[in-house]
Amino acid sequence: MSDADTATLLIVEDDPATGAFLADNLTADGYEVLVAEHVRDGLRMLETKFPDLVLVDLGLPDGSGFDLVDRVREADGLASRIDPRTPVMVVSGRDAEIDRVRGFQRGCDDYVGKPFSYPELKGRIDALLRRVNHRRAHGRLRVGPLVIDPPAREVRLRGRLVDLSAKEFALLRALAVEPARVLTKDELLRGVWGYRSLGQTRTLDSHACRLRHKLGVDGDRFVINVWGVGYRLVDGPVAS
Repeated sequence: MSDADTATLLIVEDDPATGAFLADNLTADGYEVLVAEHVRDGLRMLETKFPDLVLVDLGLPDGSGFDLVDRVREADGLASRIDPRTPVMVVSGRDAEIDRVRGFQRGCDDYVGKPFSYPELKGRIDALLRRVNHRRAHGRLRVGPLVIDPPAREVRLRGRLVDLSAKEFALLRALAVEPARVLTKDELLRGVWGYRSLGQTRTLDSHACRLRHKLGVDGDRFVINVWGVGYRLVDGPVAS
């Protein structure tokens, strides 16, 4: 599977020509592309569309692209629902060394100066997505005393092996990849069960209930139901 097969890119760029050039070429290369011209619109899309990677200019009509970087890195995944680990690439005409250094200090993952070579830009996007996807897919995931090992399909709580069904494991893994964020029921039903038409189903709630029970033998509460929204993980125990 190529990096473009599942990746959604958010372009935050106020120059119509640059935005259209990037959107047209990245779409042609198989990415899903979202476009915003303002910081506020980019943040709204981060909260509602959950892009896999953001390309942001610095000089935007309502602020600096660094404002967006700051909001992403400072997010808790709850109040704003922005994933603080979303990779961000700055694409800017401010290409001096000090600008690049400041960009990395503020939390961007890559910095590309304008004018840019599209093949190089795409190569950087692919490389960044590969690093992120490999880390999410193959690395061990830790949430407090809980360790999820995707390659081995094992879950251990304080060293004790926890017996989970295939769907319970898939649900836990989905939550553990983004433990700071509340995952909506729609996201989980589509991502874990592959549902296209959601309708009325208790499948997610019943699996989450069993998962909560299996992980709660020592009084921990890892799987939290955020009423009306979805589920998230905490590194229990927490107050009732």
